[in-house]
Formats: sequence, structure tokens, C-alpha cells
Amino acid sequence: MSPALKHHQHLKPYLDKPAAHYVDAAPTLKVGARAYRGVLGHYYRLIIPPNARVLEIGCGDGSLLRELPNRDVTGFDVSADQIALAVRNVPHGRFLVGAGELMSVPETFDVIIISDTLNLAADVQTMLRQALRMAHPRTRLVVNFHSTLWRPIRSIAESLGLVGSSPPSSWLSASDVQNLMALAGWDMISQNARILLPASVPPVSTILNRWLAPLLPWFCMTVFQVARPGRSRVQENAPSVSVLIPARNEAGNIAAVIPRTPSMGCWTEFIFVEGHSKDGTWSEIQSLVQQYPNHRIKTHQQTGKGKGNAVREGFELAEGDILMILDADLTMPPEELSKYYDALHSGVADFANGVRLVYPMEGQAMRFLNLCANKFFAVAFSWVLGQPVKDTLCGTKVLRRTDYQCIVANRAYFGDFDPFGDFDLLFGADKLQLKIVDIPIRYRDRTYGSTQISRFRHGFLLLGMLGFAARKLKFV
Repeated sequence: MSPALKHHQHLKPYLDKPAAHYVDAAPTLKVGARAYRGVLGHYYRLIIPPNARVLEIGCGDGSLLRELPNRDVTGFDVSADQIALAVRNVPHGRFLVGAGELMSVPETFDVIIISDTLNLAADVQTMLRQALRMAHPRTRLVVNFHSTLWRPIRSIAESLGLVGSSPPSSWLSASDVQNLMALAGWDMISQNARILLPASVPPVSTILNRWLAPLLPWFCMTVFQVARPGRSRVQENAPSVSVLIPARNEAGNIAAVIPRTPSMGCWTEFIFVEGHSKDGTWSEIQSLVQQYPNHRIKTHQQTGKGKGNAVREGFELAEGDILMILDADLTMPPEELSKYYDALHSGVADFANGVRLVYPMEGQAMRFLNLCANKFFAVAFSWVLGQPVKDTLCGTKVLRRTDYQCIVANRAYFGDFDPFGDFDLLFGADKLQLKIVDIPIRYRDRTYGSTQISRFRHGFLLLGMLGFAARKLKFV
């Protein structure tokens, strides 16, 4: 008897069954089982980078791993017969016989998959905790399971002989799985419901699964959840920080930036990017360099137009481990930047997003129509991203430089579409499955200059970007 099983004697009656994973466990037509796996593979390819090291717990015959482009794949399954099929189906993979509650290898993986297996597991919390032993701090756990709404559909299909009989299943709800993840030490990032028709019936399946499923999540068959290891993981030494200040016609605010910004990490650098100002902003920036000779300060006059271009050019100059954007109007108080730093350094967040809509605002800091628009876009973009984002338009956003470099490398997926720079980062972070956390701040009145946002022109532009994001992230 293995040492692991000695500690889990209560599971032995369940683990001694012939198989804990069934290829036909999904409520699909018998002739549609392969099509269903193909649909699952499509959504997993959207989540998993092609160069990631992948582990699937409960891999069955390897039909899902066969759908992925990844070459470094490992699979566990309790059924030796299924593993024998997996070896033939995925010749480049490595496969081991064993229950997910007990299996472990002395290495870590970039992505761990548990597909259509949680409801069949003897002990889900133990399986998830065991998976955590094979995770590094940047690992992503991706699970999919069937919605409880489909339980009666499955029963009817079984009685009619349309699907094979399934073993006793737990039929966990989405909240059940999220709670079990938390108990096992995982931190959930996002959740999406997919698949209305688990079979290939062109063009009906395309219409239902691509266009209607995102609008009818309560009726979808499959729930996808993505999680990361919780913040109990070991933290590195204090990372360095680059604070980027895009500035256009902000001459009256520049002098306050450095004295009001706290020192963070092992060192903090400032990157001023001036955008064709007409009020002496560039001169004020040069004066600041002379005034603080002992500070790390970089200056740059952008070659393009718009804040999005300024952010990209500025971040190319950044050397810090953590990248921050601070709008030069200082309506987001620089003193608050330490909150963003703490969120990333502690592991609470991978991407920290400022929120102006929690605390009361000063005076006329935000006009009523702007407030209404911000609340609408917050709800809409939270739906698109699959994780809550209360304020998409707050200019302060913070992430690690390594993650930003990955966003740049994957930018072709979205293209050069964002003149503001906010959505390029938000959409890129979501595509990388980064944990986005809102940081409430007290939004202040401007003390100099006027807003450069046009309510109606930019509002229509934002609606267009909302549709673009939905097409790229939701209707896929």
C-alpha cells in the first residue's frame, strides 16, 4: 500500500472502482462525443499558451490533450485501459495510472487541467490540494464541469439510450467548486459558461455555442473556471518599480509628482512621457530632473499621439519589476500607489486596477453623465472579462513587467485598437488569465487644466471597443 493511500483509507472503496473517469461521461449524443471534445479543445486552446507544460488529471483516453498544440503534456487517470488508449492517441505525451487524489510527481506544470472529472472524484478537495503540490506560483488551474441544470437532461438522455450510463456523480455547483478551490489553497480568477449544443450540427451548433451561449450563461452545459495558487506562496525580495507619467498640457501638476509619490520596493524610477503639450509641460519636466538629481528620472517626448501610444513608448524605457501608470492630472493621489504595490507584492493581485466609484468623490471630480457611463462600462466589461472590474477607465493600472512583455508578445490577437491604453492592458491581462483586483481610491478634483476626454466622441469609441472585446473574448 502506498504511503499516500495510508492517509486516505476512507477513500479506498471509491478509488478501487474500475474507473473514475469515463470518456462518455459528458451528456452528449454517442455519435457526438468526439465533437464535444473538439469544442472543449477549442476553448482550452484560447486559455492555454501553446508552449505551456500541461498536466491533465483524469485524462481518460487523452482525447482532450490531443486537441491541444502543446508538446509537453502529462496525464493521470485511474483506469489502466484508458491510459493505454491515451498512449496511442497522444504519442508525445507521458501518462501515469493513478487516482488524482493520490498522484503526484516531483515537478511543476504551467497549466493543470481537470476536465469533466470533478463530479466523478472521490474527494474533490483532496484532488485540488494534490494538484497544488504540482504548481508553481504562476501555474493556472483550469477546470470544466457540467451545470447542475443539465442533470435532468442527462437522466432523460440515459433513459432513452442516447448516452451511456454514468457512474454516481456529485453534480457540484459553480459555488461548490469555488469553495472547494479556496479550501484547497486556490484563488479563482475567472468563470465562464459555455456550450448550448454539445455536438457538431453546422450551422446550428455555431449559432448556439458562439453567439447565444454568452448571452444565456444560465442554460449552458459547461462551466469553465480558472484559478491560481493562493497568496500563501513564498514571496520574492522587494521588487523595483517604474512609475510612468503620461503628460499632455499638465504643466501645473508636474512639480508635485515626485514629492507626493512614496518610495516603493528596492528602488523607484519615474518615466515622464510628454505628448505635444502647448503649456510648457516639457519645460516643467526638465526642471524636475534638475531639482531631483538623486532620483531615477527618465524623460521622453512621444513620437505618436494619444495616451495609449505614450504608455507603450514609456514602458519600453522601463526597467522596474513592477510597472505603474500615474495620470499627470493627479486626480488619483500619488500617495495611493503604495496600495497597488502591496497588492502585487503580497500576491493578492497579478494586475491592480484603480477604482474611483467606491468612495465619495470631491466636488466636480466626475460629472453625472460620466459617472453613469463608467458604471455601465464596468458592468459590461466585467461580463466580457469573466471577472469583476468595477472601473475600466481609471488611468492607474499596475502589473509586472514580465506580464506586460507577454501582453506585448500576444498583442496581435487584439491588434492596435486602443487610443487610451487602458483596454489594451485589461484585455491582454484577461487573455493571460491574470488575477485582476480593484484598488478603491478617493478621486480628487483637478487643480490645474481640464479633462482631455470627450464624453460623446470617446463614449461611442468605448462602445465600439466593448463590441470588439466581446467578439474576441466572449463570442469565440
